[in-house]
Formats: sequence, structure tokens, C-alpha cells
Amino acid sequence: MSWVRGLAVIVLGVATAVASAAELPTFTLVFKPDGSFEPQRLEVPAGKFKIELINESDQPVEFESLPLRKEKVLGPGVRSFVVITISRPGEYPFFDDFHQDVKGTLVVLPKP
Repeated sequence: MSWVRGLAVIVLGVATAVASAAELPTFTLVFKPDGSFEPQRLEVPAGKFKIELINESDQPVEFESLPLRKEKVLGPGVRSFVVITISRPGEYPFFDDFHQDVKGTLVVLPKP
């Protein structure tokens, strides 16, 4: 019976993580068919937040930020998200690794 308890703990942990991500402040970043981002400059408060990623193009895209150590590949027409925790205000570049000529900036604002 201890394996049942262990499984219950794992399921509860996953459910809590999913619910926690759903309650975070959420911002949207859209990959446009022309290879651009909308918005190209995304302002967020310091702390923990979620960026919903939407690929409106007919090609794969990859959200990547080296200073934030985040990357996420999305197929054509796919939606997904990344959760970021950062306490230091500042500007953090991001780009689409498949279209590196277009850059964006995540602006982390101080907590009010």
C-alpha cells in the first residue's frame, strides 16, 4: 500500500504545480507569420510569472533567452508557456532560435 501513497503524493504534486502555474500573472507573446514578435518589448513585474507563447506562423519557432536560461520550441500553430522567476529588474533579450535576426526584450520592472 505504500506505493499507492507514493503515487498519490506524486499526483497531488503535479496537480498543485499545474494549478499554481494557472494562477500566476500571465503575459502573452505571439510569434507572427512574418517572423516578428508581438509585442517585441514585453514588460513584466519582478517575481514569478507565466508567458503564454502562441505560434501563429506555419513554421516551427523557438522562444530562447540566454540570460534567463529558457527555451521552448513550438510547432506551427501551437500554444504553450514558460514560467519564469526573476527578482532583478532589467532588460533581458530573447529571440526565435530559428529566425535569429528578430530580437525581443523582456523588461522586468521593480515590484510596486
